[in-house]
Amino acid sequence: MIEKPYHVPERLGLLSGAAADPFLTEDLLRGVQGHGGVDLAKVVEPLPEDDARWEAEPLRDLVDDAMFQFKDNRTDADGWLAPRLHAALRLTRREAADKRIWNHLALAVAPDYVAWRHPATAPEGRNPRINPARFKGAPDRQCFSRLWWAAEMFRNGADYTPVVKACSNQDLIHNALRLSLVDHRPTAQALVRILERGIATTGREINGLITAINTAGATLIYDAFAEDEPRDPGALRQWIAEAESAPPVPRHDLPTGPDEEPVPEASVEKLTEHFANLFETAPVRGRVPQD
Repeated sequence: MIEKPYHVPERLGLLSGAAADPFLTEDLLRGVQGHGGVDLAKVVEPLPEDDARWEAEPLRDLVDDAMFQFKDNRTDADGWLAPRLHAALRLTRREAADKRIWNHLALAVAPDYVAWRHPATAPEGRNPRINPARFKGAPDRQCFSRLWWAAEMFRNGADYTPVVKACSNQDLIHNALRLSLVDHRPTAQALVRILERGIATTGREINGLITAINTAGATLIYDAFAEDEPRDPGALRQWIAEAESAPPVPRHDLPTGPDEEPVPEASVEKLTEHFANLFETAPVRGRVPQD
């Protein structure tokens, strides 16, 4: 198992994909040995020093706590870490879209967490390896960006409770993050309701439902069908501005997100019913058609 880097940076930085490549060594991907971190620090672009958001220690403490608390069930760490990562690392969507910050978090601050959460696997007869995309990959695959975006898309205003439920189904967050549909807040909340009510719960069922939803309409159509309140950019700006004075994110209770209006309940219920009806004829592999 990869150990914590000998040199953990004090602050987050920007690590380009090209600069990250030499550190994705075979030993790292096999989960045998990481790197000291000193050489990696030489190729990192610094972030502004007057911004408290870039302190690495709070994030390092979170992943340490996650590894300890969920050592017997690593998948469950997603639902715990996603809202806390989002609340600790208060980003705009523009900032979160920059892959360089996630490359740095994964390779410089917490490569041992990446290896712990996504251990090396391989088909029979081949050497096990960690998927490099867990360190440096698309937002729905990279170890930390997938959690941050899941929290961003599935939170209901300041309430992270739906995020925990969404993260309990790996197929939901993987497929939803690849679609523009969940950028429509009532759609995201309706998908969580479908899970909560046991309408679709398995990976195959969720995949079939999302395929049916994506086929039946686009974000624009669902936006007209189930209206949402526009996000208040001032609430997000205020939440980010308070990062310097914010206490550490709680471990036993959920943190509080930006003080935005919650999703209109009527829109969530309307879409939940609509999605439940779609699921009845959704293409679920292995499901026996009903007469």
